[in-house]
Amino acid sequence: MTERSLGRVCIVMLTAVGDAVHVLPVVNSIRRHAPGTHLTWVLQPGPAALVRGHPAVDEIVVFERRRGLRGFLQLRRALAHRRFDRVLLLQPYLKAAVIAGMARAPEKWGLDRARARDLSWLFTNRALPPRPPQHVQDQFLEFLDALGIPRVLSWEGLEPTAAERAAYAGILPPSDRPTVALVVGTSKPEKEWPAERYAAAADRLAEELGARTVLVGGRSPRELAARDTILRLAQHPPLDALEWDLRRLVYLIDRADVLVSPDTGPLHVGVALGTPTVALMGYTNPRRYGPYRRFRELLVDAFGDPGEDYPLTARHRPGRMERITVEEVVEKVRLALARYGVGSASSGADS
Repeated sequence: MTERSLGRVCIVMLTAVGDAVHVLPVVNSIRRHAPGTHLTWVLQPGPAALVRGHPAVDEIVVFERRRGLRGFLQLRRALAHRRFDRVLLLQPYLKAAVIAGMARAPEKWGLDRARARDLSWLFTNRALPPRPPQHVQDQFLEFLDALGIPRVLSWEGLEPTAAERAAYAGILPPSDRPTVALVVGTSKPEKEWPAERYAAAADRLAEELGARTVLVGGRSPRELAARDTILRLAQHPPLDALEWDLRRLVYLIDRADVLVSPDTGPLHVGVALGTPTVALMGYTNPRRYGPYRRFRELLVDAFGDPGEDYPLTARHRPGRMERITVEEVVEKVRLALARYGVGSASSGADS
């Protein structure tokens, strides 16, 4: 019996770790519905490190955006000998649209004109039905609906492999104390919570909940500066586990009992892995960019005013992360431990 197949499918979603996490239910749904499909994913080196080796993805083509025009020319050469049946432009921006235009396929799917930015609709010949704004995850899942593929909300394949668990086991020694992972950096300073409040929260979590804290994320200048401030001010300093290794980060989030994170990729990694996640959001709209379906009760929402029913179209509100208090964060961690317990994460489970 021949396996069901959509032929050769190319997904264009280049940047952002959080968006890469949101693509996983798309590729997992395609693989389950049509296992004979050949899936190619074009993306940049950072998120490529997160999903390389994923069982639902046959091929990753890396786009070196930092190389400028050379990066585009290199990618065009890489795509020149490939033929696809469908291209899915999940990222409606010009640079991604140009790449979709390079890929050879009779069908190129993108968002409707109202939602496609930077004239990206010019590079596609199939459009999703018009819809009002949704959570980013739901927007990606619309592509499954257009292709007649049942939605499967599974982030399977993100969880640490057995080899990764063995390789990273020494980073976080076993402990009877709850482990709370703290994400201190994002792509934009407006999304970040003040470092001195992380220090105060780490002390209160240690003293009131008996928790140990660990700093997770990368080693950008802002992250290192925040780390230095936290370690200088905290009486119970967190373990410093910052490193440029996304798979190591996945392991640490999976090991944590609770994750505390602003709006950045690790937040969505935590939600996808089933690690109870306290989301700190003020600059970006939680209804569009916040935790997807899980752990909404753990959200600290500084984006909206008390009692405000803000719309999905509301975008950025600078200066609101400073509204989040140490008390609010500690209480959300307390709730997470009471509701979900220690060691409650369920990696990649269907939801």
